[in-house]
Amino acid sequence: MKLKKELGLFDVFAVSTGAMFSSGFFLLPGLAAQHTGPSVILAYLFAGFLIMPAMFSIAEISTALPRSGGAYFLLDRSFGPMMGVIGGIGTYITLLLKTAFALVGIGAYGTIFFDIPIKETAVAFAIIFALLNILGTSKSSGIQKVLVMGLIVVLGAFVIDGFWNIFSGNNATLDFKKDHYTPFFTGGIEGLIFTTGFVFVSYLGLTKIASVAEEIKNPERNIPLGMALSLLITGLIYVLGVFVMVSVIDMEVLSQDLSPAATAGEKLFSWLPSKTGLHIIVIAALFAFASTGNAGMLATSRYPLAMGRDKIFPKKFSIISRRGTPVPAILLTVALIILCIIVLTEEGIVKLASTFQLFIFIAINFSVIVFRNSKIASYHPGYHSPLYPWMQIFGIITSLALMFYMGWGALAFTLATIFLSYLWYRFFVRSKVKREGAIYHWFALLGKHQHDELEGEFMMILREKGLAQDDLFNQTIVRSRIHRIDHTTFEETVQQVSNSIATELNSDSNQLNEEFLKTTPIDSALVIPEVSLLYSKKPDINHPVLHIALCEKGIEKPAEQPDKSSRERIKMFFFLVNDVNDPKQQLRMLSNLINLAERDHFIKDIFSSQTEKEVIEYLLHDKRHISFAIRANEPSNVLINKKLMDAGLPRDVLVVFIDRNNAPFVPNGYTVLLENDVLTIVGEPGSVNKLYDQFILSK
Repeated sequence: MKLKKELGLFDVFAVSTGAMFSSGFFLLPGLAAQHTGPSVILAYLFAGFLIMPAMFSIAEISTALPRSGGAYFLLDRSFGPMMGVIGGIGTYITLLLKTAFALVGIGAYGTIFFDIPIKETAVAFAIIFALLNILGTSKSSGIQKVLVMGLIVVLGAFVIDGFWNIFSGNNATLDFKKDHYTPFFTGGIEGLIFTTGFVFVSYLGLTKIASVAEEIKNPERNIPLGMALSLLITGLIYVLGVFVMVSVIDMEVLSQDLSPAATAGEKLFSWLPSKTGLHIIVIAALFAFASTGNAGMLATSRYPLAMGRDKIFPKKFSIISRRGTPVPAILLTVALIILCIIVLTEEGIVKLASTFQLFIFIAINFSVIVFRNSKIASYHPGYHSPLYPWMQIFGIITSLALMFYMGWGALAFTLATIFLSYLWYRFFVRSKVKREGAIYHWFALLGKHQHDELEGEFMMILREKGLAQDDLFNQTIVRSRIHRIDHTTFEETVQQVSNSIATELNSDSNQLNEEFLKTTPIDSALVIPEVSLLYSKKPDINHPVLHIALCEKGIEKPAEQPDKSSRERIKMFFFLVNDVNDPKQQLRMLSNLINLAERDHFIKDIFSSQTEKEVIEYLLHDKRHISFAIRANEPSNVLINKKLMDAGLPRDVLVVFIDRNNAPFVPNGYTVLLENDVLTIVGEPGSVNKLYDQFILSK
């Protein structure tokens, strides 16, 4: 079972933003100011700027491969399973630590209002957020949206009130002095660079969205737009908020303050009753840590899920419940988070997490270069990183420089994590996984290591996300199964097809059979001569399922008219199964099938098709489908002896079949096109029309 696509643009924004607003605003400014002084403001600005290459790279790959697993899945499919294991385990550990730290923050800030133990409170909230994630992504993301909106309102008020008091000079209690900014660089340029890397962790939540890419609706639009909006809003609040803290708190106090936002809040909001500003900031901090804890639980739990699917973790972690959530992966994640809360201290976590993430960002930026140069035909991102490849090269160089400024201890942690992950791959994974990454498709000299199934996986992902979001009907036609039937009854035909669909959906064939038979007294609006449409509804179906039964001699089927019952001879049956929760989708699919069946000479044209491929070609929408033969004396001769990846076809079309000597097959990017091959292509209408003009009309 696949994860449900429940997350829209606001959910993407909420998960990404909510994962950033916690320690980055409420804790780190004081710690960071120790190393660079007032220029900590620039450190936050530079860190936001330097994470942009990784953001663009993740957005591109995630729209091409919207799958759970975040950095693990992206690195595995680009460099192969060894790098996937290193990136996956390392990032998983980093996110566990960051999420545990956020939950400890809830306990720490909660002590201001209540007499509660810090770590026990953190453990309790870990369990609460785990339960929310088990109940469903939409419930978890719903809480996330409430938390994020509350945060933005409070922190926006903090910034506005701070600027008003700083520049109006009307607040007598505000200790704003120009000497707060002298000297500006207390640690010199090296201190600023170190601090930029140190606060880098504040923006790491921006890339968490790749972990839940599989659950995002319309990923081509929502992933890049949601991440960009999140970076813009978060970056503004970070830079302006830290400016307010530096302006109102003496640097000696700020550099020792573990709650600088609360200290600044006490000096602001003078128009409210005493201590109200402090209480507002503390409540906002609780929202922030809760938001990060919830988003962290959601994103982190998808790593064991993805690695379980690929046999890198035990397979049981790939199990998805009826609610569409990975329960074993969530349980493992919450158990490890609780262990971190109980065993570890907070010291050094930020530096360690930042250093390893910088290493991951180097690899992800390089992944885009690998995917682009692999020329895998089915690598089809809906968003393309700007300024390629210079954006990626810039990200690699700057991340590498920041890593070395983070100190040898953090580098040693990163190297140790890499080594232990390699041992896990060497002794547990390698014997089970025969997959290689896209990098072997780039270097032709390594052709013997190319993993042919990689193209098939990418093509399946491409088909699942669709050539266009409104092209669900064409996707269903391409996936449909054709049954040739002879010498049987109507009831036997329904049972045979029900068994086939039940095997595909892993469901009860008898229940399907009963539902199909209920539609035999079919509504008069669906009656078409020699054609019958039978339909059923099932829960948790990721996409519609269509099977087609053809019997040239015809099968007698019961039919009810307003005044009598009779039997009619049917030559073509459509068996359609839709999700029970989407009745409108079923009506649209039935309407499209009726439109097809009402074509002139429909039955004659169907039975003139000799192969399943020809039936599917005929059923595909004309504007999104083209089929032509490669001939030596025709314009298509430019394709002869070319690999499909080098054929120069538009990016938004897909070669579904190649018919070679009456033997159709699904090609990959390395398939060499031969004379007399017949190509069947689906895609966007504009590109299909260009191919029609180039290869058919020009003849």
